[in-house]
Order: sequence, then C-alpha cells, then structure tokens
Amino acid sequence: MPNLSPLNDSSLIAARQDRFAALQLLFDGAPAKQAFRVWGTGSWGHCDMYRQPEQWIHEALGQLCLKTTDILDPAVFRPLCVEPGFFGVHFVDRVLGADVFELDGAWQVHELTSPLGQLRSPDLDTSPTWQLARRAAQAFLDAKVRLPLFGLPTIASTLNVGVNLYGGNLLEAFYTRPEEAARDLATINQTLIQMHRWYLEHLPIEQLQPVVSFQRTQPPGFGQICGCTTQLLSPALYRDFVAPLDNALLATYPRGGMIHLCGTHAQHLPVWRQMKSLRAFQLNDRAAADLPLYFQQTREDQILYVMPCPEMPREKILEITGGKRLVLMAGP
Repeated sequence: MPNLSPLNDSSLIAARQDRFAALQLLFDGAPAKQAFRVWGTGSWGHCDMYRQPEQWIHEALGQLCLKTTDILDPAVFRPLCVEPGFFGVHFVDRVLGADVFELDGAWQVHELTSPLGQLRSPDLDTSPTWQLARRAAQAFLDAKVRLPLFGLPTIASTLNVGVNLYGGNLLEAFYTRPEEAARDLATINQTLIQMHRWYLEHLPIEQLQPVVSFQRTQPPGFGQICGCTTQLLSPALYRDFVAPLDNALLATYPRGGMIHLCGTHAQHLPVWRQMKSLRAFQLNDRAAADLPLYFQQTREDQILYVMPCPEMPREKILEITGGKRLVLMAGP
C-alpha cells in the first residue's frame, strides 16, 4: 500500500470540515454572501476493480495523495473522493438478478423474463455483486484515512430500477396490474434501504456520500435518489406509487437527502414540496432549464444544486436565484 499519511493531515481535514460547516449553514437557511460552489476531486484505480477491488481502492487513494491541496481552494469546495462505481447505473439490477453486460464501454441490462409481481428480495450475504461492493468499502475502512469521502455505487431509486428490470411493462402495469407493480416496487425499495443501512452502519458518517460524491456533495448525513425516470409518470402515478417509497428511502438517512433530475420532472413539484425528507434537488441538462419553476415552487429549506448548461448558464442561474438556496456546480 502507498504511503497515505497526507490523507490524514489534520489541517486539511479541518479545512474540509470548515467547508462542510459553511454548506450546512446553507441547508439551515442562513443567507449566503455569494453562491456556494462545489466541484470535488475524484480518483480512480488503474487495475480491474471487478477482480481486485482492494487494490483498486489502494491505487485510488494513492492518486489522491497527489491532490490533497485541492481542498484548500478558497473559492470552490473541492472535496477529495473515492467512488467505486460497480456496474454503473445497473448495479442494483444485477443484485436483483438481471443480466447486466458491457457494450461499447458502457453497462447495459436485459429486462427480466420473470413475470411482474414475483420479484424476490435478494440474499445480500450471498450476492457476488454486493460482496464486491462490500470488499471495496472494507478496503477503504482498512486504509484508515480520514480526509477523503467515500462515494457509493449507484443505488439509484425504486422507479429507475423498476424500469430497468421491466421496461414499459412496469408503466403499463400501473394501470392494468397495479397490485403487482406496487409489490415489486416495494421489494426493490426495501433492497435499496437495506444497502444504504449497511453503509450507514459501517462507514463514518462524515465521509459517507451517495453517488457522484465529488459533484453532488452534501453535508454529512444526507442521502440521494435518482429521479431520472420520474419524467415518464403523471403526477398522480408518481404520488400514488412512487413518492412514499422515495420518501422512505431518503428517510433512512439522518437528515433526508437529494433527488437527481435531468429531464422534464417539474410536474411533480407539488408532491416534492410536501416530501419532508427531500432536502435538495440536483438539476442538470433539461431539468436545469426549468430552474425558475424549482426556485419558485420548492420549500425554503430545499436546496438547489444546479449544473450550468447552454440553456441555463451561470449568469442566468445567479440572476434567477440571487445565490439563495443555491449550490452552483462550478466545473473543473
């Protein structure tokens, strides 16, 4: 293992904690003198992490040792992060028995052939995919480094996973077989919660971050769900089938958490405004273009993480929000 002593430097840890404290003040409703900016530093190993997850973690930490001063940037919060993203957005699909495969450098999934309504909870103790993720987390713990954050694999959301597993059949079932759809969604959500609880029980809360840890960094104690597929649902379908599950998953975390959005989702804002455990929205691409709606229709204690895009450049983001309730994803 490389010399990892730079990742225990007390002054750098104090600098990280100062930035976390400033971010927490934003979540607590304190007025911001200027827009809070975040863009962290990620690091990845060079070996095959599917064969050698422990070595991959060691290599990634070794690379971070060369970047420790990034945390001292006075203008942008640049946390140091290690994030073993096993199987991309199809990590949970594989745990639940789907055929996940690589195509042209990206992970893909074949839908399940088993009927909707019969999904069984996996035995995580015997799941090779889950054990791989646990080995990486244990390697991070064994390294005994206190400065870097640990980003989770993509434990996406119940609806995202459900659509991956069943495709359009799930959407049709909301109307034709609602009990079967609700049963499988509940099974998926309980599996996601079980995974999050394991991480909460085993990793230091001050270093635990959900997926895309270096760009969507929240104060310690906040979780995250991926809301990409919510654009496929009407407000009524989301409210009745999915919102209670999303709320329960975020409530697994001590402080609630964030929903990532990248499409047309603003139809769900009335429900999200009422969702107590939903504390932040991460908007990029098409979702960022709807920033005025999110700023106007969310609660005062709901924070907006916004990734600039051609339709919503930084200047327009700042004009709309005045820097209020805003975390600007600043870019490299």
